Amino acid sequence: MKTLGVYTKDFSLYYDLLKILRLRKIPYVSLDSLNHVPSKIGVILTSNSEFHDVKTSKVIAADAYDTVEQAVDLAMQMLIGKDLYSKIYIGIDPGDYPGVAVVGDDILLTKISVDSPDKVFSCVKRILKEYLSIQTIIRIGNGSIIVRNRIVNSLIKLGIPIEIVDETKTTPGPSSQISRPNRDSEAAAIIALMRGGRVQSRLGLEPTRGEIIKIQEKSRKLTNGMFSISEKTAIDVINGKISLEEAINRERNCN
Repeated sequence: MKTLGVYTKDFSLYYDLLKILRLRKIPYVSLDSLNHVPSKIGVILTSNSEFHDVKTSKVIAADAYDTVEQAVDLAMQMLIGKDLYSKIYIGIDPGDYPGVAVVGDDILLTKISVDSPDKVFSCVKRILKEYLSIQTIIRIGNGSIIVRNRIVNSLIKLGIPIEIVDETKTTPGPSSQISRPNRDSEAAAIIALMRGGRVQSRLGLEPTRGEIIKIQEKSRKLTNGMFSISEKTAIDVINGKISLEEAINRERNCN
């Protein structure tokens, strides 16, 4: 099977590429020169300034995209050589830092850790552009109810079927052996392959008392016990109207 090649004299880009490839456990070969490229190299990842030095049509300028992760995704897509999938399943593990995974025709195409629930929409929108399919289904875990509902409500406008999946048994392995972002994206990959109940309409965003207290406790931790934000502000944080950090600064300035 063909593999990815990495060729660049840009040390920073080289480091970023290897970090992503190792994190995703994607096989690769580091190339010191373009004079004798091994036949097993299917796609070469390089920099925009070195792009024209690579004498093959299967080359990706990794720093020409929004993120290195996106460049790696496109390189893998090119390596597989598939332009259209029969079925694409997008799995989402909801939480403060959601995990997102894409499975196309039973092949795990990518796993991503997203910075915040509000960025899931743009992430999924990009995935829909990159991975064309005859049928696409979004599947999201049933945990973190308010965050999950916010994500679902943001995705409804895409017009893609959404299913809510029981994520009880999706946590992979002992938490001590895997980082939180990796664990969430692994869970998202499992969620992508599970059937769930179809979302019929927008979901409610009424937080429970426990969820409000949890946010207030987080704010007290972040202020080293100096104060906790009000219940009203905590509800705004839960509903995504303001970040926890912004809420703390706003109430600190009011006190």
